[in-house]
Amino acid sequence: MSIQDEFQFINKVRPSYLHNSTIKVGIGDDGAVYETSSEYDQVVCQDSMVEGIHFTTKTMSAYDIGYKCLAVNLSDIAAMGAIPKYCLVSIAIPKHWAEQELSALYDGLKELANQYKVDVIGGDTTSSMSGLFLSVTVIGVVEKGRAILRQTAQPGDVVFVTGTLGDSAAGLNILLESVKDTYSKDEEFLIHRHQRPVPQIGIGRKLVHFERACLNDISDGLASELHEIAESSQVSIRINRDKIPLSRPIQNFDESKKWTWALTGGEDFELVGSLPPSDYELFKQQCEREGVHISDIGSVLPKGEHSVLILEEGKEHPLQKGGYNHFKK
Repeated sequence: MSIQDEFQFINKVRPSYLHNSTIKVGIGDDGAVYETSSEYDQVVCQDSMVEGIHFTTKTMSAYDIGYKCLAVNLSDIAAMGAIPKYCLVSIAIPKHWAEQELSALYDGLKELANQYKVDVIGGDTTSSMSGLFLSVTVIGVVEKGRAILRQTAQPGDVVFVTGTLGDSAAGLNILLESVKDTYSKDEEFLIHRHQRPVPQIGIGRKLVHFERACLNDISDGLASELHEIAESSQVSIRINRDKIPLSRPIQNFDESKKWTWALTGGEDFELVGSLPPSDYELFKQQCEREGVHISDIGSVLPKGEHSVLILEEGKEHPLQKGGYNHFKK
């Protein structure tokens, strides 16, 4: 590791300005201090990325790693309908990471932080005996009592998703199977979707204003997220595979691969949720006016035992949870 002094490095990556006037004390003390408002509830999310588990330097540049680690947290904030405000970054650095790479990592994180006006207000920097470990905590706010939860789906609701699914897994597949200097436009699209996911903050903010909405972000795969909603809301869900939105570039792959990626690939960081039918139509109109892609993929059933069903090729059958599980053998 080329860093000789952690405090000098922290000073190098310290933000040069603050987006939020509520901050009283930022980086530089034992803890950050910021004012709160009685009008809002706070939302706190934390995700970690581990070298060799979530990424390798073969599939992600240092810049991409920093960008994505904040993006995955912002996606959780989006799924709660919240506005991101602050983040804390903890990093454990192995010897094989150079300071130039680490600076690039923070540059990637700062790019996204500036885009969403998120202030980095603290964290921790230490060494690692193995791979790089990066953990980001994001703190956001949402109007009091308006946080969007997984447990509010009700029978008759329309089940919807944003964007297209399976792209991130397809992009990772391309990176793992072929190392090239140049990629086709379709390959570049899928790789970008893997390395630079777009948190759907705007979608979450729209849904806060509806009387009842249910929402989950697609981190571990659509099947897994649907099961989480079904279990939390104590409902059953039926989806139609043919309604799941796929991008044009993913159509270059065979049927088995593209549908496996769409259902269980994960890391698309789109949103899946439910709304009453009348609210869904209004929500869809709002999205269409802003060029945001939204798709009706199914419905919440009137009866069931917290299951998820899928209709494909004219036959209905249970959709297994699937998706990524860190501890599954």
